[in-house]
Amino acid sequence: QEEFLELVDLLVSHARTYVSSLAAMEEFHLSLSQCVVLRYHWIDPFVRSLKERLASFNRFFCMADQVKVYTNQNKTRTFIGLEVSAGHFQLLELVSEVDRVLEEFDLPTFYKDPSFHISLAWCTGDLSGRLEGQCLRELQDIVDRFEDSALLLRVQWEQIHCKSGNKYFSFPLR
Repeated sequence: QEEFLELVDLLVSHARTYVSSLAAMEEFHLSLSQCVVLRYHWIDPFVRSLKERLASFNRFFCMADQVKVYTNQNKTRTFIGLEVSAGHFQLLELVSEVDRVLEEFDLPTFYKDPSFHISLAWCTGDLSGRLEGQCLRELQDIVDRFEDSALLLRVQWEQIHCKSGNKYFSFPLR
């Protein structure tokens, strides 16, 4: 949505006053698994298994409205994201099923206590210290005051996507 991109632009512009190297994300998603490497001959059975496990899930809404700073596991990148404040339970149920598929293929499962979020911007290195505190409070204030943010940051889950190489798979929710 145009309004969402306007909000992201406001947030990134403001955060750049603290960390000039921040780059806005070009695509937005919320992860239900870690990135894993699938062998070519695993792709079809993996997708079939995912489709079966996700078939019984109903559509739902979640709210991603809490600004948070993240770093990746090895602290080589820092992210600004919008953390999910409502819909966490449904996302945990989805992760549980995705984890079962990953276990079938002896692949790493998702994090034990996930912070579901949509990344908005990133930079190299661990610059979380510059973005937390005052900057984070100011970014949250921008979100809270943004016109229609409650409606804008409400995400309807209608389908789950899986990307493997250059192939995309979609699994509609009921």
